[in-house]
Amino acid sequence: MPSHLPLLTRSVHDALATARDAGEATLACSLDLQRSTTTVGIGADAWRWNDRDWPYPDKCKERTVYHWTGEAFEPVSRYGESLIKLVPTDWGPPTFEIDGIKMLPTAQVSPYADAERKVGLIEPRGKTVLDTCGGLGYFAACSLAGGAARIQSYEKNADVIWLRGLNPWSPSVEDSGGRLQLTWGDVNEHIGTLPSESFDAVLHDPPRFGIAGELYSQAFYDQLARVLRRNGRLFHYTGTPNKLTSRRDVPNEVSGRLQRAGFRTEVIGDGVLAVRQGSRR
Repeated sequence: MPSHLPLLTRSVHDALATARDAGEATLACSLDLQRSTTTVGIGADAWRWNDRDWPYPDKCKERTVYHWTGEAFEPVSRYGESLIKLVPTDWGPPTFEIDGIKMLPTAQVSPYADAERKVGLIEPRGKTVLDTCGGLGYFAACSLAGGAARIQSYEKNADVIWLRGLNPWSPSVEDSGGRLQLTWGDVNEHIGTLPSESFDAVLHDPPRFGIAGELYSQAFYDQLARVLRRNGRLFHYTGTPNKLTSRRDVPNEVSGRLQRAGFRTEVIGDGVLAVRQGSRR
């Protein structure tokens, strides 16, 4: 778990207040977004956990995770160039938003389970994996659980890396035994420095095209083909933006560019699975 401090959501806040008002002595709840359950002591003015007293927040908003800053419980959010916040889900593993745009699917499936399915397509066991856009690190976490030998992950947004440090579902570099390497940087700028044929698999989950069009470009796909070993696997999450309004088929557009880069491709739902066939002719 990245943090040993409690995380609160509206549901936990309400459970604490209900237990207090009912005169209960203890409450079993989760203080790490449903990764585990713990028992806290209930008092009139504070609740007790890990041998210290914690204040009852005045209020907690829906769709907000709160962390302890040393003086109070505050939202896990930052505003730099954009408003970035951690958002709880009914599944446990949170998603995150940038300027109100949800970055991970949560309506039908846990974002962690969704990552497990996608990582399974590259068969990570024993492989060296390039994780181009790390986000909360769910691809990396599932690659570690799937037996990957090493994961090189990039994340360009420092505020997202800060979210990872507070999210108990994000993998810890320190606890990975050296298997996970996280670089704060833009993969589009770094990929040209990576050795050719140095990865067995690639996980590419970029922001939507309108935000990061360079990560959908032919030039970037050519670089992915260069760093991936022959017969190496790539899963590229594309989503299906504007499919109903403009009838644009982003997965098939991406598939065509990947083929030109030397991949054999298969569109799978909201992404493309590709296998590197060799250098382009």
